[in-house]
Amino acid sequence: MMWFLALYTLMSEPAPAERAPTPEERALTYLAGEVQRWPGENKCFSCHNNGDAARALHAALRAGRKLPPNTLDETTRWLADPARWDRNGGDEAFNNKYLGRRVFAATLTSAAEVGLVKEREPLLRAAAMVAEQQERDGGWKPDADGLLGSPITHGPALTTVLARRTLLRADERKYAEAVKRADIWLRNRPVPSVLEAAGVLLGLERADDEAAKTQRRKCFDVVRRGESKDGGWGPYVTSPSEVFDTAIVVLALASQDQTEETRSWIRRGRAYLIANQRKDGSWQETTRPSGAESYPQRISTAAWATLALLASVETEKKPP
Repeated sequence: MMWFLALYTLMSEPAPAERAPTPEERALTYLAGEVQRWPGENKCFSCHNNGDAARALHAALRAGRKLPPNTLDETTRWLADPARWDRNGGDEAFNNKYLGRRVFAATLTSAAEVGLVKEREPLLRAAAMVAEQQERDGGWKPDADGLLGSPITHGPALTTVLARRTLLRADERKYAEAVKRADIWLRNRPVPSVLEAAGVLLGLERADDEAAKTQRRKCFDVVRRGESKDGGWGPYVTSPSEVFDTAIVVLALASQDQTEETRSWIRRGRAYLIANQRKDGSWQETTRPSGAESYPQRISTAAWATLALLASVETEKKPP
């Protein structure tokens, strides 16, 4: 009789509630599906799915998170063969070699960092392509010259930061002079917008030379003045909040020495991103001008937002 009562009690108890996925998990599930299906459905490789989004998935692997099997297999094979990048299999009218080379090079760099591409030769070839694009002033121009960066085109500062990282990863000694010129560019770059200030902060990281300290103070001032009441940032100090711009600010702040002020900024920016995440794990795309519909920008917006969430998750765990 006792066994019957025990069984009845066990069956009567409600099953434990299944844990709801975290914002990071929802975002990674969304991106993993989009990255894996894109080449098969479209017979090409894109800067948004196989570039920006794949880079976010690499960051997840770096953080010890697991992805569905085979998620990055096709993308990794593509990245490991830079000779194919100029012809990605898509419509030639939309095949931008300048943009493709630098985005795929940045993603190849992150693939090498997490051990998905072990051979050194592909990264050396990619670095040579990137080095050819460096301007005389030490920076790299975005695809849309003179226009404010978008989730795909990135903007001058973010473009320069990604290119610099590729050169450092490929051959720090060979590209020492190019990296030095990029460092000078970052320390002297005007920061008229929130997006440029955040991009420069990412490039400075925790450098402590006087030029870096002076530039960092200027960038922090822009970030301080640009924060909106909802905790996010737009491209300029007077702009409404946008997901992409907020993500870059959060990423930049996470790369700095943490103070009470920077941690507060990160928490509010992170809260803004989570509040604006859609049920499927994506976000409304950031476009220039705002409010347009664009699948590529949606994927890249989600990629940058995911990178920001992954970079800021530890800050959320620490007490204010």
